[in-house]
Amino acid sequence: MSEPSRESSPSSPSRPPEPSRPSEPSRPPGADRPSRLSRLVPQRVRGSVGLQRGMLLAGAGLTALFLLAALLAPWLAPWGHAQLQDGGALFGSQQPPGHGHPLGTTVGGYDVLARTLWGTRTAVAVIALSLVLSALPGTLLGLVSGYLGGWPDRLLVGVADALYAFPSLLLAIVLSIVISGGRSSLVGGLTAAACSVALVFVPQYFRVVRAEVLRVKAEPFVEAARVIGTGRLRIMFRHVLRNSVRTLPLLLTLNAAESVLTLAGLGFLGFGIEPNSAAEWGYDLNRSVPDVTSGIWWTALAPGTATVLAVLGVTLLGESLNDLADPRLRRRRAPRTAPAGTAAPVAAAPAVVDAVVDAPAAPPAVAPAPPAVPLADTPEQSRA
Repeated sequence: MSEPSRESSPSSPSRPPEPSRPSEPSRPPGADRPSRLSRLVPQRVRGSVGLQRGMLLAGAGLTALFLLAALLAPWLAPWGHAQLQDGGALFGSQQPPGHGHPLGTTVGGYDVLARTLWGTRTAVAVIALSLVLSALPGTLLGLVSGYLGGWPDRLLVGVADALYAFPSLLLAIVLSIVISGGRSSLVGGLTAAACSVALVFVPQYFRVVRAEVLRVKAEPFVEAARVIGTGRLRIMFRHVLRNSVRTLPLLLTLNAAESVLTLAGLGFLGFGIEPNSAAEWGYDLNRSVPDVTSGIWWTALAPGTATVLAVLGVTLLGESLNDLADPRLRRRRAPRTAPAGTAAPVAAAPAVVDAVVDAPAAPPAVAPAPPAVPLADTPEQSRA
């Protein structure tokens, strides 16, 4: 006898048809791969939106322009910062903007555009030197004070409070007079200005790092390092310090703007760098004060605008980075919604569909047999 076909057998039911899946639009190869620009820009910066992103881009643009002007000043400036003549002919004093001098000349006979461009190099040098001289001592002192505690902590906190009691500009003036000693050389002037600015910033780094060290040294991983016998210096510099300097980059950007203002204040009051040593915006503004009352506007416009833009750019950059680093101030990007009148495609879950399709068909349900009903006893069975 021939065996019945498998298709006609009732024990093997037919599989249900596989449901149709919505077709996905074709994507070009490499679409999921991040671009080179996205890899260079941090995720938090790319996630900024609205006014926060505008402030960040404006600050980054102004700061980049400031740094490029300082880097390319020897090629962009038409003359030297202390040049008074060309080919034996003097530039002249308080000459209006014109041919050869796009922004005019100062009361001393210097070219305004050249002094402004060369002043960016002086500002960048003082910013870099002052931040290094303030961040390193402030960080080390805050680490030692917060980790050791005891009388060193009380002594250093008292010194920091005493420095905070003095006005920052007055303290910078006194230190500038002590360091420079009336010298007008480039190295002496830059060192005096940088040290004057750095002394004002040391207590800020000290307080920030000390507060972080007090928090980090109570963490369980620091206690575990002590239990296994790790040395004190290794714990301080490898475990505690590395977790206590996360906010320093933000503080550096904010203090860079204060460095420009402090340098300009010293120069405006006559305690900055001499004009023969380097170009400095505060000194140029000081010399242009009498010109403004006489209607000569061009001598003060360029250095004043450069100071404002440099401080504004660095401040916007620092504040935006601070907002992005703080989860309470960070704004989230709103989810994209489908355009009006179009239904958003609903993608089926492949795992669920496959599970339904591949599941074996259940056998047909068989109704249970009714219970047997006992028959009534006959008279013969009852007598037996």
